[in-house]
Amino acid sequence: MVASQGAFSEKYIAYLKRRKMGGVEVPEFGEPITNLTVPIGRDATFKCIVVNLGNYRVGWVKADTKAIQAIHEHVITHNHRVSVSHADHSTWYLHIKNVQEEDRGQYMCQINTDPMKSQMGYLEVVIPPDFIPEETSGDTMVPEGGTARVSCRARGIPPPRVMWKREDGQEIVVRDATGAKTKVLTYQGEVLKLTKISRSEMGTYLCIAGNGVPPTVSKRMHISVHFHPVIQVPNQLVGAPLGTDVTLECYVESSPKSINYWVKDPGELIIPSEHHEMTVRQKSMFEAEMSMTIKNIRREDLGSYICVAKNSLGDVESKIRLYEIPGNDRHIYQYTDERTTSDDEYGTEVYDDDFEDKEKKSNRVPDRANKWYSNDGKLIVTANNAIGVLSDAYIITLVNVLKFLA
Repeated sequence: MVASQGAFSEKYIAYLKRRKMGGVEVPEFGEPITNLTVPIGRDATFKCIVVNLGNYRVGWVKADTKAIQAIHEHVITHNHRVSVSHADHSTWYLHIKNVQEEDRGQYMCQINTDPMKSQMGYLEVVIPPDFIPEETSGDTMVPEGGTARVSCRARGIPPPRVMWKREDGQEIVVRDATGAKTKVLTYQGEVLKLTKISRSEMGTYLCIAGNGVPPTVSKRMHISVHFHPVIQVPNQLVGAPLGTDVTLECYVESSPKSINYWVKDPGELIIPSEHHEMTVRQKSMFEAEMSMTIKNIRREDLGSYICVAKNSLGDVESKIRLYEIPGNDRHIYQYTDERTTSDDEYGTEVYDDDFEDKEKKSNRVPDRANKWYSNDGKLIVTANNAIGVLSDAYIITLVNVLKFLA
């Protein structure tokens, strides 16, 4: 098909060359002028092919303004960006450098025959998208449950299309007039409206404008959702042996970001130190994990601790109780004679649960009475027998100790 078209063109040109008017060859256009689409700032070149030009001349005119651009080899316009060139008196070029918006329009290639012969080509100047600052939103703050409305208006030729997406790749939650939710990865339109907004919708949104003319442009908008602090405590009761380290944890959600600190009940502010190591790890824009590690627990460390979070919308606190559990320093408990006891099925004395020594009350969870425990918690010695135990960690040898003491 292409070969046949080329052959036809060559035959047509040969035919034109044979045509004469009054013994003089008649100029003709060899092919139509191609329309051009050029981004602003680039160069444009029109090509006009003339057969049998002879002594005639070629001119260029901007048709809409009737402004003569050039005649033959001479530039007429005062526009310094316009120039002309030709090849073998058959191919004529009009060059426009650094195309501007005012260059858009019809351009005419003329041959000064009588009557004049002419053909036209159109120059379309396209402009990449750009945002209109006064009609484009910035960062926005909205209370949780409220409505966030952000707009993004762009200009360009052809008119740009605007779409929205979240920077973190999460879905956008769009609600219609009935409150029904739709989740989409991209939203089309200049205005994005988020109703009944939740804290999970907080984040950076990208407004992207494109019209097929590079480059596509985007603008970042951060939507902050403000709400009262909330604390979640994974473990409200924490037990640890004396002399060990223990970590207390509280999970905080707040926006704006809260001030977080620890208090020892009933109200003693705890200052970070070698004994109290405190960290706050930010998990997301509104989630934080606050922790406090108490080193080498002492008896005075036992009790209740309060984690507190405060922001401009309010404050919240939650309590964690730290109590003692038996550790590696297990020993035989000695009890006063007032306690009533009974033997369990293993021959071990069991103390009355109702008994409580008011003067020695503590946060310790008591061991079973009159027992020795190894590091792994395995029972080694009871009051009714004495056993020698050898392990990799320790040697315990007891022979009739209880009888001797009795």
